[in-house]
Amino acid sequence: MNGNAAVYFVDRHIDEGRADKPAFVEVDGAKRSISYGDLAHQSALFAGALSRADIRRDERMAMIVLDQIEFPIAFWGALKAGVTPIPLNTLLSTEIYNGILKDSRPSCVMVSKELWNTVSPALADIDCIRHIVVIGDTPENTTNFDSFVESAHALTPIEASGDELAFWLYSSGSTGLPKGVRHLHGSLQATSDTFGQKVLGIKEDDVVYSAAKLFFAYGLGNAMSFPMSVGATTLLFANRPTPDAVTDIIENQKPTIFCGVPTLFAALLAYQDQRSENIDHNLRINTSAGEALPREVGERWNAITGTDIVDGVGSTEGTSGTAVPGYTVRLVDEVGNDCAVGEIGELIVNGPSSAESYWNRREKSKSTFEGHWTRTGDKYEQTSEGRYIYCGRTDDMFKVSGIWLSPFEVEQAIVEHTAVLEAAVVPYRDDDDLEKPQAFIVLKTGKTEEDVSNIKEMVQEKIGKWKYPRKITIVPDLPKTATGKIQRFKLRN
Repeated sequence: MNGNAAVYFVDRHIDEGRADKPAFVEVDGAKRSISYGDLAHQSALFAGALSRADIRRDERMAMIVLDQIEFPIAFWGALKAGVTPIPLNTLLSTEIYNGILKDSRPSCVMVSKELWNTVSPALADIDCIRHIVVIGDTPENTTNFDSFVESAHALTPIEASGDELAFWLYSSGSTGLPKGVRHLHGSLQATSDTFGQKVLGIKEDDVVYSAAKLFFAYGLGNAMSFPMSVGATTLLFANRPTPDAVTDIIENQKPTIFCGVPTLFAALLAYQDQRSENIDHNLRINTSAGEALPREVGERWNAITGTDIVDGVGSTEGTSGTAVPGYTVRLVDEVGNDCAVGEIGELIVNGPSSAESYWNRREKSKSTFEGHWTRTGDKYEQTSEGRYIYCGRTDDMFKVSGIWLSPFEVEQAIVEHTAVLEAAVVPYRDDDDLEKPQAFIVLKTGKTEEDVSNIKEMVQEKIGKWKYPRKITIVPDLPKTATGKIQRFKLRN
């Protein structure tokens, strides 16, 4: 049996009678759609075009591509040809693109025309790139996407093992420079079978909209592998997911599953506060990831929409619950011993979809991937009932008065204040050179510093006197990655 992921996610649907079923629908731009049958054919043509261009098996193709029809065509076409696609964040700077491309050394780069002015200077000193394919108007010394595929012969998917390298993703850079993470063919089906089908219960008649873009692991699962595993339909939106744009999609395109991040859910709630009418929707379930979801945000979303948010980090109570079926988790201390109930430790995971390794990061790979176990870098506490409470990232935790403090716990208490939109908590050293918490706060529209003058007292009452932020700074926004993760290291600096 061919373990090439493109066979399962694309070509299988033809045999199962879904050739005419819409796979992807653009809700902006040209507003095109593509059926499963057309996707199977066009991805096979793209695979043939790669072969014709002498881009060979195990060579790499960087994709700096917006959420548009060409993304799934190129991604699955590359897998069919045995070429390794590397979707990249579409919001990076020229300097960061240059660094990633030098690190990954692709033979081919695909670029959406809207991104060309940023990407073009990043390509100047990279000798390994033999082909530059642009989607849309074609600059000099590049090839138009349609011309690249024109007259190519459809290529049958190469034979591949589920344990074979399939694609790379680069980390979001929430703790520093992005790192290349290598994933296997079998990982895509593993996450779809477990989280997609067993947790979300995704079905063929679902319509999915993910505000998280396809270059993000969360978006790639939500908007591509999960829906394609059952023959569902995905809505693609190339522009920024602003609260008004997302509300319009939810109300007019009627997705049944919406995938967001905590920052966006909070912004959507603030937007709803300014509207006179309730949101009109067909949602049955929502997902959140990137950062832990504050309890107040989850509860308010449920009150307004009548639907729950499944959070991949912490639920609306701040408790992550139990492991996804098919995965085993443990909490370990600094020397690798299992933690007792009620003790905070690092979460390590054993399951079928762990990444293969980091590219060019041997020491990081050794410290993250330990035999069957993957170190997540997340701190948790296990309750006596066997549930897991999210405490924060390992790099973000710090001690106050000799006791571990969870920034997330303090942030969750702060955002329960009616004037607060977002908060981030990091340590600082006081006059005695002791670490204490400080909070950076984004206020809701129309609120002022006077409205949050009682924050310190409120936090002390909710979670304990030693945990309250000694300093509070009002800021217009928080530094985040493109995937919505707060970059606390920038606040610490």
